[in-house]
This record gives sequence, C-alpha cells and structure tokens, in this order.
Amino acid sequence: MTSLDVVSLSRLQFGLTALYHFLFVPLTLGLSILLGVMESVYVMTGRAIWKEMTKFWGLLFGINFAMGVATGITMEFQFGMNWAYYSHYVGDIFGAPLAIEGLMAFFLEATFIGLFFFGWEKLSALQHLTVTWLVALGSNISALWILIANGWMQYPVGAEFNPATMRMEVTSFMEVLFNPVAQAKFVHTVSAGYVTGSMFVLSISAYYLLKGRHVEFAKRSMTVAASFGLASALSVVVLGDESGYTAGENQKMKIAAIEAMWETEPAPASFTLFGFPNLEKHTTEYEVKIPWVLGLIATRSQDKEVPGIKELVAQAEQRIKNGLVAYDALEKLRADPSSVTEKARLDATAADLGHALLLKKIRPDVRNATPEEIAQAAWSTVPAVSPLFWSFRFMVGLGFYFIALFAVAFVLASKRRLDRYRLFLWAALLSLPLPWIAAELGWIVAEVGRQPWVIEGVLPTFLAVSNLSAANVWTTLIGFVVFYSTLAVVDVFLMVKTAKAGPQAPRTEPTVRLAAAE
Repeated sequence: MTSLDVVSLSRLQFGLTALYHFLFVPLTLGLSILLGVMESVYVMTGRAIWKEMTKFWGLLFGINFAMGVATGITMEFQFGMNWAYYSHYVGDIFGAPLAIEGLMAFFLEATFIGLFFFGWEKLSALQHLTVTWLVALGSNISALWILIANGWMQYPVGAEFNPATMRMEVTSFMEVLFNPVAQAKFVHTVSAGYVTGSMFVLSISAYYLLKGRHVEFAKRSMTVAASFGLASALSVVVLGDESGYTAGENQKMKIAAIEAMWETEPAPASFTLFGFPNLEKHTTEYEVKIPWVLGLIATRSQDKEVPGIKELVAQAEQRIKNGLVAYDALEKLRADPSSVTEKARLDATAADLGHALLLKKIRPDVRNATPEEIAQAAWSTVPAVSPLFWSFRFMVGLGFYFIALFAVAFVLASKRRLDRYRLFLWAALLSLPLPWIAAELGWIVAEVGRQPWVIEGVLPTFLAVSNLSAANVWTTLIGFVVFYSTLAVVDVFLMVKTAKAGPQAPRTEPTVRLAAAE
C-alpha cells in the first residue's frame, strides 16, 4: 500500500469518529440551556411539575453527556496516533485551546453535573439552579475552545513559521482567541445545538401527546421548546450568514466550491438555488439563480465580484511559484543559517510556503517541478464540489424548515392548542432526526470545504499524517467502528427506554417559593 492509502484511511477514521462524536455535542448544548430555563421556572413558581421536567430531561441529558465524553476522548488520541506531524508542526498553537478547554470548561462541566444529579435533596433550590446553569456554561465554554482550535485550522492567524524549529509558533494568542472565523463558527454552532435540543424536547413531547400520556408535562415542555427553538432557528440563519461572510473573506475557494461557481461571478453576484455541477465540463447545468444574494452573503456588498474556481486556481498557481522561492530559500538557509539574503527571500515569500508543499504529493524534489505539475498542484486546491454543493443546500433547506415548524409550534402553544392537531404532532415527531442531519451536513461543509489543507494555506493534509502502516490504521479503524457501534446501540437503547417510560409522576409536595428555598 502507498502513503496515499494511509492518508485516506486516517482521514476516514477521523471523519467517522468526528461525525459520530458530533451526534452528541449539539444535544448537550441545547438540553443544558433548556434545563436551566425549566429549573428557573421551578425556582420562581415553586410548581413541582417544572422540577420533574428538569429531572426527566436532565436524565436524558446525562445519558447523552456520558456518550459525548466517551467519544470525544478517543478523538483527541488520534492527533498523536494518526496525525503526528500535524501535532509536531502546529501543536504549540492547536494544543493551547484544547488544554484550556479541558482545564476550564470540561472540569467545570464534569464537576457540576454530579451535583446536578445528586444534589436535589442536599442543596437549596437556588443553589441547585446555580449548579444547573454552571453545567450549561461549562458546555458552551467547552464548545468555544474547541471551535477556537478548529477556527484556527480554517484561518490561521496569530502565528508564523519559524525556520529555526521548522514549526508554526504563536505570535499573538489574542489573535488566535478572537479569530473572526472561530467566533462566527462558535455562535453558529451553539445556535444549531439549541435547535437540536429544542427539537428533541418538542418531538418526544409530541409523542406523549399522540399517546395521550403525560399531557400537562408534554404541553409545558413543548411550550419551552417552541419558544427557544424558534429563537434559535432564526439565529442559525442570521449567524450562518456571518459564517458565509467570513468564508467569503478568508476561504474564497470554499465559497466557490459550495456554489459550484467555475467562472467569476460579476457584481452583483447571484446565488445558485439549484443546479447540477458538471465536474468534467467545469460548468453547472440547469441553474436557478437568485440575483444579488451571493454578493450580500460573501462580500456584504453589491459592487464586488465573487471569484470563481478557475480564477482561484490561477491565483493558487502563482502562490505555488512564490512558495517555491520560499522553499528554496528555506533549504539554503538551513545549510547556512547566517545568510541574510536567504532570510530576506524567505520572509518575503513565507506566506506561500504551504502552497509549494502541495507539490510533494506529486514529486519529492519540488524545486524541479514542471509547469504541468505546478498546474496539477494548483487544481488540487479545489475541494469536492458536488458534496459541498448539495450538503450546503440541504442544510439551508432544513434550516428554513425548522423556522417554519417552530413558528407553528409557538403559535399553537400561545393559543394553548398544542394537542389539537395530530398532523402537526406527527410532523414534530418525525422531525426528530433532522437537526442531527443538518449538523452533520454543516460539519461536512466546513471540513470538506477546507481540503486539501489540514491548516488552510499552511499544511496540506497528506503531509500531516503519522509514519504508520496502512495495516495499523486499518486495525484502529476497525476497533473504533466496533467500539462506536457498541456505544450507539447502548445509547439508542437507553434513550428509547427512558423516553418511553416518561417522567415520574410528580410527588405531592407543598409549593416551594424562592424565599422558602432560601
């Protein structure tokens, strides 16, 4: 087997484990906030049914949280196991947010989740409410630091290449922290998580109403889910637009591939609502376009053109040529570290060094690359167009569907008619898996759209892998598939069993007001 097989297998392994782990992250984010809302109502009103709601949805949250932890830990092992050169090359930068996430967020979340489950009889109402909100805070801070790390992979700021150590090193941690791509990804991702949590509560509550069980419990749960879900679904669309703008500024090839836009789109740029990308002819057939929309998303203007794939490939070809100058200067500088001339050449072209590394997939002695090989390397910067084109459109379509569904739920909740329309209840129940599908599609758009880079413009993916045999990767891949499949069966079994059993009947107890709880 060739090194390409190792790269493909390592990518497949990380992709599968990441997609599986991301099944649990959105629900953790969404349910944690909903638990805080429900318990806040309990503390303010003292009505026992809100306490039972918090306990029941908290039990499902706990099952999901445990699975998320188990799958997340195995993902981090892969950085050292399958992606050793990546860890060596950018570990000083990428490792810092992950370490802070573990110290600041995960320990906060993991510590207080125990108090959430076992502190009901030991803490006052206000103290337990504080614990619940700290769990929610920990969940969201955890997502923030993970997305800061991922955002840096998409848009590497606050770092530069050090020829003495042959590694990327931090120059400004504040730039890493306030990376605009990371911030846009964070607010968009957590909003998607809130939609997932809301849909989870809405769908299971709809099941209870269809069965005529736990009616008052289900109505109140649906009311909270409808209100929070509508606000979150609207936020996803608005904040997704911000992600589109940051990608239009910093990842132009991703935007062009999502649009299957081979030629540069003149201002005001139109958005392709529908079409069929033809990869052989480099065209998109049967296009249906909406005028001006792409210009607003990608450039926030109507007077700027949006570059197409062909133009961006030409720019990549020029960057590869500049990168070859940097590569040559680096080699000579390593032979003579005191050379002022070569240091100046490297400083002038270092930003394009990563593009020259694309040639290593074609030939090891990149300084002898032919014009044809440079052109081939330039075209390798185009990610998979068809998966991006369709994933994005299905994701956006689902986003607008969520707005419509939660809007209907909100109106029915306002009129106290949630149990009157079985067609709506069936729609809510059958919509349960859709937020996860939308979230996975969003992950595909973000990560496949970055290829062929593991660090955008800095390090090609094929260079980032460990020096492993394909047999070793196959072994761990099969092991992860078996392990994750087992966890999936356990998770589904526990979730279905708990949801079918439903909440415990509220115990008869006096109304507990906030003052009394003090």
